[in-house]
Amino acid sequence: MAPPPPWLAALLFLLLPALLPAVGSVSGAAAAGIFRVRRKLPAGVGGDTGANISALRAHDGRRHGRLLAAADLPLGGLGLPTDTGLYFTEIKLGTPPKRYYVQVDTGSDILWVNCISCSKCPRKSGLGLDLTFYDPKASSSGSTVSCDQGFCAATYGGKLPGCTANVPCEYSVMYGDGSSTTGFFITDALQFDQVTGDGQTQPGNATITFGCGAQQGGDLGNSNQALDGILGFGQANTSMLSQLAAAGKAKKIFAHCLDTIKGGGIFAIGNVVQPKVKTTPLVADMPHYNVNLKSIDVGGTTLQLPAHVFETGEKKGTIIDSGTTLTYLPELVFKQVMDVVFSKHRDIAFHNLQDFLCFQYSGSVDDGFPTITFHFEDDLALHVYPHEYFFPNGNDIYCVGFQNGALQSKDGKDIVLMGDLVLSNKLVVYDLENQVIGWTDYNCSSSIKIKDDKTGTTYTVESHDISSGWKFHWHKSLVLLLVTMVWSYL
Repeated sequence: MAPPPPWLAALLFLLLPALLPAVGSVSGAAAAGIFRVRRKLPAGVGGDTGANISALRAHDGRRHGRLLAAADLPLGGLGLPTDTGLYFTEIKLGTPPKRYYVQVDTGSDILWVNCISCSKCPRKSGLGLDLTFYDPKASSSGSTVSCDQGFCAATYGGKLPGCTANVPCEYSVMYGDGSSTTGFFITDALQFDQVTGDGQTQPGNATITFGCGAQQGGDLGNSNQALDGILGFGQANTSMLSQLAAAGKAKKIFAHCLDTIKGGGIFAIGNVVQPKVKTTPLVADMPHYNVNLKSIDVGGTTLQLPAHVFETGEKKGTIIDSGTTLTYLPELVFKQVMDVVFSKHRDIAFHNLQDFLCFQYSGSVDDGFPTITFHFEDDLALHVYPHEYFFPNGNDIYCVGFQNGALQSKDGKDIVLMGDLVLSNKLVVYDLENQVIGWTDYNCSSSIKIKDDKTGTTYTVESHDISSGWKFHWHKSLVLLLVTMVWSYL
């Protein structure tokens, strides 16, 4: 029998952690708008890339009548595994409005921020941010949601047992590593940047319901990478996007363009009219952004994969998620992809760096390795170039951004999960009005055009890198990061 290819032999020695399945549960005419978004981890500060990519693995392992014209969420940071990690934005809540920094997450469904009464919330952030605690009594427009109100009943599929008047509607989110957030729902004013002209905005307002975090557990209570909360961009009725749409404040359409060249990028709510993107249907009745993958080719060679690899259902299928950094493939797919990718480089020596498969290569990876193309329903292709499935780690060292899903979780072994690394430098449009998602290769340092459906006017939304000049306070004792868990989809 022939010896295994070098990448596989090296892989056998990787000590990949077996991650527990995560349970993420809640025990809970348009204008356009903008939110200011930046990356969570600092880009290349101190040169301690080993600590960054170690945290990256942990990041992915625990996850998880009128119309609004448009909203703009200016991005900051750099979307590479050895750099910043996740995106977060600043929003304003309450009257008078106060600023909160919240992680942007397409894989979760509620907005929550830390409450002033929180017993285990971090009081400072190693990211150099000033944390703000929401005080229900300090906002003249805020009110506590009781368990007998419609939002609570809709969230839990009916009136809660034992519910009486004036009892708060509680929420609880648990992550597979033991991190958790619990609290109660609040209704209050949200302020965001509404697009009013080319590159121009003015404050827009809406009333939304969100979680007031009363207690944080696990790493959510750690101050090193602390934020004020998480902003879910999922499809559920509890998400901010769904609430804005239900109130006639927004269309359920948003887009992001994550820039790994200059940093930052574009994140906007609204009807994108330029550039045009081809789309593929979202799979119906799924809680996340599931799509139908049809085939994969590497350097023009179509992989011969069994049909069950592409089936969608419980604990299988393909998910698009900008809250995850890496891409996870079923073991059979992973091995075939790797074998073809390295077919012309059998002499490459691999080594383990923070549980990533890495190698030394002095030339251009784009010249030396093939493009991988994922083909989806309705003839939509996702081209992933070598610099997108490899990431540099200094001194001509490259690491593989694809991961073997079978080594992460038994329950997730059949899932294709596509994260930031393969979605970067592409405009990705989530059109929930028509239940499609699409993308195109794009210069994320440029701009897009969004239509104001109230006036019919088309406005330009520029890219942003709001992390430029922002001081990070970097700690080498990097703690594990919280993101949408890979296995919270199960």
